[in-house]
Amino acid sequence: MKVVIDTTVWSLFLRRDRQKPSTEVDQLKQYIQEGRAQMLGIVRQELLSSIKIQKQFVTLSHLLEGFPDILATSEDHITAAKFCNQCRQKGIQGSPVDFLICAIAHRLKSPILSTDQDFSNYVKVIPIKLDL
Repeated sequence: MKVVIDTTVWSLFLRRDRQKPSTEVDQLKQYIQEGRAQMLGIVRQELLSSIKIQKQFVTLSHLLEGFPDILATSEDHITAAKFCNQCRQKGIQGSPVDFLICAIAHRLKSPILSTDQDFSNYVKVIPIKLDL
């Protein structure tokens, strides 16, 4: 089964100064080896948007080229809005990007690997799976 990888895990994986061992990074490495790691277009955008130095931007962009984008559909955006509304009704706040990740993962029937605890709240309300 393929796994949607959240920005938080990619970011940890790509850090040069990673000091603490990370179960999520170890899982991502395994998923990459098995061809199971999925890159969402919105996640690629988030990763590249945080880079200030052009050389690093180009290097990371090239590094990530090996992972084809899974792009959002119009229906994914509608589902993301529904998920946001459902969570808000239960007092759970989240970002539009998070809900788009949830919507795409839901469409793909793929679990999400993340270190962001917000996803643990979302799973209580919306039909997503987490890769634990």
